[in-house]
Amino acid sequence: MSDMPRKAVSRTARLAALPLSFAGRATLGLGKRLGGRPADVVAAELQQQTAEQLFSTLGRLKGGAMKFGQAMSVFESALPEEVAGPYRAALTKLQDSAPAMPTRTVHSVLAEQLGPDWRELFQEFEDVPAAAASIGQVHRAVWRDGRVVAVKIQYPGAGDALLSDLSQLALLAKVLGPLIPGMDVKPLIAELRERVSEELDYELEAEAQRVHAEEFAGDADIAVPGVVSQTGTVLVTEWMDGTPLSQVITAGSQAERDRAGQLLSRFLFAGPSRTGLLHADPHPGNFRLLKTDGPVATWRLGVLDFGTVDRLPGGLPTPIGASLRLALAGDAHEVYRTLRQEGFVRPTITLDPDAVLAYLRPIIEPTTVEQFTFSREWMRSQAARIADPRSPAYELGKQLNLPPSYLLIHRVTLSTIGVLCQLGATVRLHEELTAWLPGFAED
Repeated sequence: MSDMPRKAVSRTARLAALPLSFAGRATLGLGKRLGGRPADVVAAELQQQTAEQLFSTLGRLKGGAMKFGQAMSVFESALPEEVAGPYRAALTKLQDSAPAMPTRTVHSVLAEQLGPDWRELFQEFEDVPAAAASIGQVHRAVWRDGRVVAVKIQYPGAGDALLSDLSQLALLAKVLGPLIPGMDVKPLIAELRERVSEELDYELEAEAQRVHAEEFAGDADIAVPGVVSQTGTVLVTEWMDGTPLSQVITAGSQAERDRAGQLLSRFLFAGPSRTGLLHADPHPGNFRLLKTDGPVATWRLGVLDFGTVDRLPGGLPTPIGASLRLALAGDAHEVYRTLRQEGFVRPTITLDPDAVLAYLRPIIEPTTVEQFTFSREWMRSQAARIADPRSPAYELGKQLNLPPSYLLIHRVTLSTIGVLCQLGATVRLHEELTAWLPGFAED
C-alpha cells in the first residue's frame, strides 16, 4: 500500500488542524510580545513556523492538498516581502518534491500495470524516485532500447485523495485565502476539482505530450520529451536533464533569468497557436533550462507534465488579443464592448468604459513597452491595488465576471506572470504577442 494518507478522516483531520495551529501560534506570539520580546522578531518566527507547517502538511498529504499548494506557490511573488521571505523556501521545495511512496508499492504498481515481467522492459530501473508530485512520482530508468527514460507512476488512491482534499480545502478557503492578497481561493479550488479526472488519465496526458513533442521536435527554443509508452497509471517518456526553473529563480544569473522568462512567455502564447493546446500547469517544477556550451541566447526551455491542458483548437481566443490591442490604443468604448460581448461584463451590469480601461492599464503595462522587467514589487503593487477596499479598482473588480471558458486561460496567464516575477526577468512580451496572439496584431 502507498504511504499516501488515504482515509478521508485522517486527511481531513490534518487539513482541519492547520487553522487551529495558526490560531494557537498567534496566541503564543501575543504572549511573547506581552513578555517583552520585540514584535518584529516574534512575527518573523511565527511566519517561519507557519510556512514550514503549512507546506510540510500539504507535501505529506500529496493529492489535492499538494496540488493546491503548487498552484498557490506561483503567486508567492504577490506576498509582501516580510511575509514572502519565510514562505519562499517552503514554496519552492513543494514545487519540486514530496515524500516518496515505498519501493514495494512502486514495484506492485508496475507489476499490476505492466505485467509480472515488467523488469524486462528496462535495462535499469532506479528505485529511488527522481521527483515526486501531487498525484505521482517519477523514476529514472533505461528502456530496453537503451534510451534514458522517466517513468511516471500514479499513487494508488490518488483520485479519492484529490477529491477529498479539495472538498476540505474549500471549507478552509477563508483561512488560506489571506496568504495570497487579491486572489480568491474558492474559484481556484473549484477549477482544480474540474481538472482532476483529466489529470488522473495518463492516456490523455500521453496524447497531449505526443502532440507537443511532435510539434516542437527540432525547435530552436522549446523542447518536449517524447512519449515512449503508456499503460494505465504508468507513463514512460524520454528523460530530460537541465536546470529546474526553481534553481534559476534562486541562483541563476540575470542572463539565465531573462532567457528563461523569454522562452516561458513564448511557450505560453506559441503553444496554443501551434498545437491547439494550452499547457495549464505552469509552476517552476515543470520547466527546465537546457544549457549548452553556446551563449545563453541559444539555450532552450524544456517543458514537462502535460496532465492538465486546455483544448483550444483555434489557439487563444481572438477577443483576448483584440481587446488588448484596443486597450493599448486607448479605445475605451471598444474594449468595453468586447468585454461585454465575451461575458466579462454581465448583461445586468453597467460600467463606465473609461473606468474599465483605467482598471486594465496597470495590468497590461508589460505589453506597452518593447521590453519589461517583471518583479515581485510590481506583482505586489498589482495585488495590493486590486485587494485594497479603498481602491476604485477593488470596487470595479468585484463587478467584473470571469466566463467559465476563460477561467483556465486566466489562471495560466496569472501563474506565468507570477513565475516571471519570481525570475525577475526582462522580457520582450510585446514581440511574443505580435507573433502568436490572435487579434493582437492588426491585419
